[in-house]
Amino acid sequence: MAKPPFKSITENKSTTSIKDSFQALKFVPRFFKEIYQTSPQLFFINITARLINSISPIAILWLGKLIIDEIIHQVSLENKDLTVLWKYVALELGIVIASDLLSRVINLTDSLLGDLYSNRSSEKIIRKSSELSISQLEDPDFYDKLERARSQTVRRVDLMSNILSQAESLISMTTLIAGLIYFAPVLILILILSIIPSFINEAKFSSTRYSLARSWTSERRELDYLRFIGANNQTAREVKLFGLTDFIAERFRELSDRYYHVTKKLAIKQNLLGSIFNILGVLSYYGAYIYIVLKVVAGAITIGELTFLSGSFNRLRSNLQGFFSRLTRISESALYLKDYFDFIDLEIEKSSLIPIPIPEKIQKGFVVKDLHFAYPGSREEVLKGVSFELKAGEKMAFVGQNGAGKTTLIKLFLRFYEPTSGEILLDGININRFDIDEYRQRFGVIFQDFFRYEFTLRENIAVGNIDEIQNDRTIHDAAEKSLANQVIEAMTLGIEQQLGRRFSNGQELSGGQWQKIALARAYMKDADIMILDEPTSALDAQAEYEVFKRFIGLTQGKTSIIISHRFSTVRMADRILVLQNGKVLELGTHEALMENPKLYADLFKLQAAGYQ
Repeated sequence: MAKPPFKSITENKSTTSIKDSFQALKFVPRFFKEIYQTSPQLFFINITARLINSISPIAILWLGKLIIDEIIHQVSLENKDLTVLWKYVALELGIVIASDLLSRVINLTDSLLGDLYSNRSSEKIIRKSSELSISQLEDPDFYDKLERARSQTVRRVDLMSNILSQAESLISMTTLIAGLIYFAPVLILILILSIIPSFINEAKFSSTRYSLARSWTSERRELDYLRFIGANNQTAREVKLFGLTDFIAERFRELSDRYYHVTKKLAIKQNLLGSIFNILGVLSYYGAYIYIVLKVVAGAITIGELTFLSGSFNRLRSNLQGFFSRLTRISESALYLKDYFDFIDLEIEKSSLIPIPIPEKIQKGFVVKDLHFAYPGSREEVLKGVSFELKAGEKMAFVGQNGAGKTTLIKLFLRFYEPTSGEILLDGININRFDIDEYRQRFGVIFQDFFRYEFTLRENIAVGNIDEIQNDRTIHDAAEKSLANQVIEAMTLGIEQQLGRRFSNGQELSGGQWQKIALARAYMKDADIMILDEPTSALDAQAEYEVFKRFIGLTQGKTSIIISHRFSTVRMADRILVLQNGKVLELGTHEALMENPKLYADLFKLQAAGYQ
């Protein structure tokens, strides 16, 4: 099999400097504000436990010194009194137990805060996505931003724990440094010199790792997509039927291998340099240890002080390594934090005009004036000067061959996009003057590519007006109007039946059953305007005819737009708009268009001949 084509991929498509990493730390205060708002009580408990626990290392080391010095002192006495010794031991035991309990409190609150923040931030991403326009949602760059914001939840939770641990460690190190300065200041200099090279190395590679992850966002999304289509019940039939397994697997392997080799090269280089710098750190530690031993031999310090100094130096070295290591992880995670806030701060496309109230009842209807539209990033216009009038209470069908602009025109009616030029008026007012949410509430819509939610039947129908999810009367009424009541009756659990195969006890539906459920959504609210965009394509001709016949009867007095390729349905509309290449070719009743030998009459006769 020939290898699938790939776009050119370089190993280093963009770079992020150490400076960029540390500049991203400016987002940390905002980050902690969000964590605090998640649970002020847990946050306070966590901070308090860390503050108390931060002084336990120096306390334990100092008590260890006192215990050893007391033991040596008692050994030299003929009449021994161990009272003070046991007090020191008991105090040290108490501090050790308290430190362990505090550590468990810290871990517990870290975990709880992390889970809560992860949930809240994911919810914010969902809500932010819903605020963005369709044009933003259909932009590939948007999906890269969304992927980076959504996939780094674990890093953000780790960042919280790392920063809090950093503050705790800083207090501990301050107390340890004070002890070392008192006995042997030169040890601090040795310690810093041993740590700095390793820190610079870690900081350099953290920014490089981020650059790699960011520049490969699109490819990682493609890998996720290949995983999905390669092992999914929705695609399994076509994959098996068309023998796509090798194609998908080889495409996945080639792309994943490229990513693996780039990350492998980086990991080897990082670990090699890290090992060298770590060896230097170990040598410096033993150099300091020799210095302390010589001081003891010379009688400059006691055995207890030796224990304190060696323990303090070892603990401080370990803390410093952890401190600098966490600092690089924090700076790296802050870059991902920047991605999250960049997404949350994405500008929402809003009209600069002050919204005006939408008419309580539509009096005249819609007027479309010289409407032009091209999708973002495309120079080719889909609509090219479309003009017509849709009267209040009128049922109009949009007809045309694929790509004529029917669905695009509906997207403009629903304000998913703004026209390139021209306007749509509702009762003489440009629709962009209305509050967009209030305006859309006046529509009942079902699209040809409606989504099959793997929720219960109740929830699937209530999607059309989710505020009425517990209103059985409204749900059953909508189901009856759309013939979805037949689906409910066929289910073991009725309206509470779980749909889809993703979850336990799920029931899969046929295409026609799903479309009846989707139609019920359009009936869920008493909308002024109804739009049906090819909602019955999975039904046979007779079933579709019955559905639309019911639709016409049930929506008397409502303004409606219908798109269908079946002309037995289309002819039921009051008027028919025929689009061709983004322009209005014909507009009139079925009878009038049949008398005019143009596209509509030709398509109708062609389809009618197929049923003979």
